[in-house]
Amino acid sequence: MRSFRVDIPQARLDDLTARLANTRWPDEVPGVGWSRGVPLDYLKDLAEYWRTRYDWRAQEAALNHLPQYVTTVDGQNIHFVHVRSPEPDATPLVLLHGWPGGFVDFLDVIGPLSDPRAHGGDPVDAFHLVIPSLPGFGFSTPLAGPGMGSTRMAEVLVRLMSRLGYERYGVHGYDTGSWVGPAMGRQAPEHIIGVHVNALVTFPIGTDGELDGLSEVEQRRWQAMQNFNDGYLQCNSKRPQTVAYGLHDSPVGQLAWIVEKFKELTDPEDGLPEESIDRDRMLTDVSLYWFTGTAGSAAQVYYEEMSGNDWSDTTDGDATRDGSDDAWAAGQPATVPTAVLVSGHDVTIRRWAERDHHVVRWTELDRGGHFLAMEAPDLLVADVRDFFRQLR
Repeated sequence: MRSFRVDIPQARLDDLTARLANTRWPDEVPGVGWSRGVPLDYLKDLAEYWRTRYDWRAQEAALNHLPQYVTTVDGQNIHFVHVRSPEPDATPLVLLHGWPGGFVDFLDVIGPLSDPRAHGGDPVDAFHLVIPSLPGFGFSTPLAGPGMGSTRMAEVLVRLMSRLGYERYGVHGYDTGSWVGPAMGRQAPEHIIGVHVNALVTFPIGTDGELDGLSEVEQRRWQAMQNFNDGYLQCNSKRPQTVAYGLHDSPVGQLAWIVEKFKELTDPEDGLPEESIDRDRMLTDVSLYWFTGTAGSAAQVYYEEMSGNDWSDTTDGDATRDGSDDAWAAGQPATVPTAVLVSGHDVTIRRWAERDHHVVRWTELDRGGHFLAMEAPDLLVADVRDFFRQLR
């Protein structure tokens, strides 16, 4: 393991500035707002802010206050933050991000989770934190080869935790991390005390009666999932390499691709994304994708999960998963205690979650969106503390 510091060469910053200044802007259909994608005026303003007012060096310096490391596990380069709590009996905890996120998603929860005494909490709730960049994301590149889906990522991270000397630990994940975290639990139940997830996506698997008796809220969630604008998902899962050329070459293209997700998945849905997440935080996330050139490699996990495995459509057009991957297989429930945190923006169906996971805690929130660690870190911290307090 080697210590790591973020140090983007000045030439890359200058190149970004020049590319933003020389953007070839398209026309747009007037009067359609966000209904057909990111509006031109909004994106022009955000790109100009990125070019002239956003301070990458200040953000880089803040990131470098975190203890960061890189190592290689089974041929895969892994970057991670490792924050040791001042409390000697703290519980080790892995924090797993999603797409389009990264390790920076958790900046606002690091202090309260690792040092609750300094943040008005009980020191018994302290955690030693390991926050990896998932393979293919950020500085965990390049991908060692095909097959790096959630199961393979879980194998790599279980071995990382062993290498760090942690015999018993918890896992939290959202989005992609909510696939990888449970996969870690299935692979190493003797080491993992509990798995906490939010933004968990659940699927029907085509069995008789699985859609019967859904509550009104669950029916709305299932309808929202079917109606979701999944153009990005189709591109990422079927042709990640083709899409990567445009995103890798155009910072405005990369910006639009990511900020649209911040717009669609934050709370309130009808607000601008910076009403939910600080504009500089969003741009730090986008900048990391740009500077590391990971638009294509980060999308590969979608291919591995959706095109690399057998997905099918039911006769009425509803997407289902056939359970061919052992991490999703019906009839093979997990044994590690699992907590599911559901924000107002999530589409999680409880019965399907309980089919696939050993759910012992279920919490419904009345605020917060998909990116809970950035939108409502207090809610995430509180639920993580409460869950693992029961397991110690």
